[in-house]
Amino acid sequence: MLEEERKFEVDPAFAVPDLTGCLPDGGRVVAKPPVTLRATYYDTTDLRLARAGVSLRHRHGDDAPWTVKLPTDTTGIRREISRTGRAGAVPGEFVRLLTALHRGAPLAPSASMRTVRRRYDLCDADDQLLAEIADDTVRVLSGRRVASTFREVEVERYAGRRALLNKVADALREAGAVEGDFVPKHVRAMGIAATTPPDLTPPSGRVSPKASAANAITETLRRDIGRIFGYDPLVRLREPLPDGDTAVHRMRVGCRRLRSDLRTFRPLLDRQWADGLRADVKWLADLLGGARDAEVLRSRLERTAGTDPLASLDETALTRFDADLADRQEEALSALEAALDSPRYLELLERLLAAARAPRLQPAADAPARKVLPGLVRKPWRRLGKATALSASDPDGAWHAARVRGKRARYAVDAVAAVLGSDAADLAEALADVQDLLGEHQDAAVAADTWLAISQTHAGNHALAVTAGRLYERERAAIRRVREMFPAVWKAANKPRLTAWLPS
Repeated sequence: MLEEERKFEVDPAFAVPDLTGCLPDGGRVVAKPPVTLRATYYDTTDLRLARAGVSLRHRHGDDAPWTVKLPTDTTGIRREISRTGRAGAVPGEFVRLLTALHRGAPLAPSASMRTVRRRYDLCDADDQLLAEIADDTVRVLSGRRVASTFREVEVERYAGRRALLNKVADALREAGAVEGDFVPKHVRAMGIAATTPPDLTPPSGRVSPKASAANAITETLRRDIGRIFGYDPLVRLREPLPDGDTAVHRMRVGCRRLRSDLRTFRPLLDRQWADGLRADVKWLADLLGGARDAEVLRSRLERTAGTDPLASLDETALTRFDADLADRQEEALSALEAALDSPRYLELLERLLAAARAPRLQPAADAPARKVLPGLVRKPWRRLGKATALSASDPDGAWHAARVRGKRARYAVDAVAAVLGSDAADLAEALADVQDLLGEHQDAAVAADTWLAISQTHAGNHALAVTAGRLYERERAAIRRVREMFPAVWKAANKPRLTAWLPS
């Protein structure tokens, strides 16, 4: 689950103010008896987890005493996963979950603390928990000795809106609390070593228009590699993302973008190094692709079956289709998870870390990005232009080839847009529309063939054959619609206004 909280530093004399005024009419504050929490945090000797914003904790007395907290893109919001297990033995599931962080290094106790918590539940008139205040006095332990002490107040949101947290934060600040950087308890307990940079060098977030090509390339590769590392734990959890997408999809996109960017920037990279890394990442991308293809087909089945509510399809047959796809998905996920636990994957992670730290660049990459990067986009753009000379009667394979080239062109434009500005960004956005439409074509074509293939594996099932035929007809109708729409979408992307920056 996602945990959203805000932290405040307070001095020993601080008193939690009356927060009733922050609540809706009829709401109340319920003070709970103080409790003492004993927690041990686990990490590698060089604190790889803490430095990456991740925690692994065993807390005595909890029903599920082992907890992992993973960062999200939003400060103060973390993903929390709890499991049962005996003290002193990190659950194997968590060891695997954190593979991309520890990369085989042992996980051992790294911080112990005893916390006296005074809790206040903020409830509405129906006693629904809106938010929780935790007033914590923390003692960091070194053996039996108290090494340091600090006090902090946490506000965690439950059913309440974010506006409630803002009101509570205002009241706490007025009472003397200081809201600072979001620093977890275990990081404070571990000290300055836990605040040093993570092993995975992150992108800076912005590239100057005056940057060298080397800086722009490095920033792009770090962004791609960050996606792969970031979604690794979520792939292992097999849980949907808050926006409805899947971690398998996002991690696969990270692999595809990295391979495409290595291809785009190849003239400015050490070619042997870049080609070797592309090959290694392809191995991972292919494994993710098997799982993703099954995801897409299951989603497609539901969507296509519901296209015409007035012409419903046989539910038993649809269930049979989905069961076959579920088996295919489970097989692909099992193969993917086995690969993610393999020595080969650990080696790939180390190569990716090295690539993020210092990609192997040619001397020519020291030139200004605005001077050399547009020329790198010319080739994928020209190939796309040739591939899009399509007619409605062309075979599916020709449309798929255009999709592949469209994706390469889009990723190439995306890779240089940070430096080249709005002109490149506008073209990338237009190419995204082209790619989405061609992606719909490919999904429909693959699905149409899949429905027929599944029905043929169940010879003699008349209902399945009829349903497959009707699904097939609907997919081919979707393909015809795409082919009718495509010329207008391509024309919008191929406007001189969007492409004037490209070298002729």
